Amino acid sequence: MRKSKPAPTEDPQAARATALRLLARREHSVLELRRKLAQRGFGDGLLETVLDDLVTHNLLSDHRFAEVYARTRIERGYGPLRIRAELRERGIDAALAAAALEAEAPDWTECAREARLRRFGEDAPADYREKARQMRFLQQRGFDGDQIRAALGE
Repeated sequence: MRKSKPAPTEDPQAARATALRLLARREHSVLELRRKLAQRGFGDGLLETVLDDLVTHNLLSDHRFAEVYARTRIERGYGPLRIRAELRERGIDAALAAAALEAEAPDWTECAREARLRRFGEDAPADYREKARQMRFLQQRGFDGDQIRAALGE
């Protein structure tokens, strides 16, 4: 009697190959990669084995993911509150998120100013309505009240 090939969703080599393909595109958190592999039909037991192996060989790292993610979001004009929330959604704990933001250590007020300038230009808000609109924009970007007020020149 011949042995049948395991279904691709039960094959550790297929799970590892899929994970490596995903990691080749960009860094992932452990939680993100677990979700993506589960969506492709790989079982929980297999996932844990593959993910543990990738972490052991330093191919998958929440620390590295958090630093890369924080850096790219800062470059795109997002503030610390939003970046922390997005990292939390991706399975990164608060201490690791704080360490990633600390590693970048930007001047958040200057980041808020740059985000405002990119979106609204050099001119100061003409009236209260425009000022409120710009404040909402910066708040949605994840800046706190002090950073927003400083960015608007108050």
